[in-house]
Amino acid sequence: MKKVAVKNEFLDFLKDYSVIQLAVGVVIGNAVKELVSSLANNIIMPLVGIFTPSGAWRDIAFSIAGSEFKVGLLLSSLIDFIIVALIVFLVAKKLLKVEIKK
Repeated sequence: MKKVAVKNEFLDFLKDYSVIQLAVGVVIGNAVKELVSSLANNIIMPLVGIFTPSGAWRDIAFSIAGSEFKVGLLLSSLIDFIIVALIVFLVAKKLLKVEIKK
């Protein structure tokens, strides 16, 4: 009897908290992240590299009192974030037909 109760509680948990939908969202989100990262690293970042003198924009850094600040890596992460946010916005607005409240 106890095994049946635990099984039913577990199934209720999966249904009530939309665990399956969340898992699917995480898997799809990870796939989109890989796609967007590839777009950023292979298309957009080489374009950014054109405007830096050496083309090695990810290596841009400066030091103060022995601490190194890697500005190029921050720039890379920032551009990746903007691209992901833009794609999520476009998917939500166009494909899911979600209205963005002002």
